[in-house]
Amino acid sequence: MRKVLITGCGTGFGQEVAMRLAEKGFDVIASVEIYAQVQTLKRQAAERGVSLQVEKLDVTYEGDRRKALGWGVEILVNNAGVGEGGSTVDVPAFNIRRQFEVNVTGPLLLTQGIAKQMAKRGAGRIVWVSSREGINVNPFTGIYSASKHAVEAIAESMADELQEFGVEVATVNPGPFLTGFNDRMFQTWESWEDEPSDRLFDYSELAFPRAQFDPEPVYATLTAVAAGEVDTYRNLEPKSMIEETKSLIDAPWDRKVRENLGKRPPKLQASFDMEPETPVSD
Repeated sequence: MRKVLITGCGTGFGQEVAMRLAEKGFDVIASVEIYAQVQTLKRQAAERGVSLQVEKLDVTYEGDRRKALGWGVEILVNNAGVGEGGSTVDVPAFNIRRQFEVNVTGPLLLTQGIAKQMAKRGAGRIVWVSSREGINVNPFTGIYSASKHAVEAIAESMADELQEFGVEVATVNPGPFLTGFNDRMFQTWESWEDEPSDRLFDYSELAFPRAQFDPEPVYATLTAVAAGEVDTYRNLEPKSMIEETKSLIDAPWDRKVRENLGKRPPKLQASFDMEPETPVSD
């Protein structure tokens, strides 16, 4: 399998992994959300000395998804996504719907057609770029986290459903990495069409609540999973957060609904205390 479609290659993980897979000799279709990104990515690929087929593919548009069915995709990397920050009781309806359209509904509809082509061929690989937030939750990222929890459910079901057809399914779960994505998520409130006085929180005071890692481990792991060099289903980075992540999955079983009621949780207070774009100290 050599032909790879990666969505969301305009920036971040998708762009770098497209370059690395091309360097490995894969035939890479690097898709971007809008036409304005096409020539920019082609120029960046030329500067890098790699060949990419750059296509405009907005996963929320049926016409774009239909177009992708003609590309003969053998490996699909569902990387396109957006992050909506804000309290679950403040995020407006439009933003909630947009979060799920981009992160869940669009990618799933794209995958349905391509997965059936893979099943008919008896081979294929589908990689879902999920998140650590797909298996944990935090204040002010609940809507984004909910979309990634949905991705986790879809991916795990899909892995069972496509196994007999020879189609591999895996997830990659990035934690807090310094790509700009997390900090942009805490700026989306600036475009909300709501009544600011109705909000429970003042978002001008908040920032992403954790120090963020250099993204190199995600580039390496996502490239390896897409290339078939790693065969584990779930791939969380950084690996230093695996045990913490597992412990947080179990934590709700012991949580009491009245415990510390009326007090602000420390992990929520962290959003008030943290400065934007804070890197993990060496």
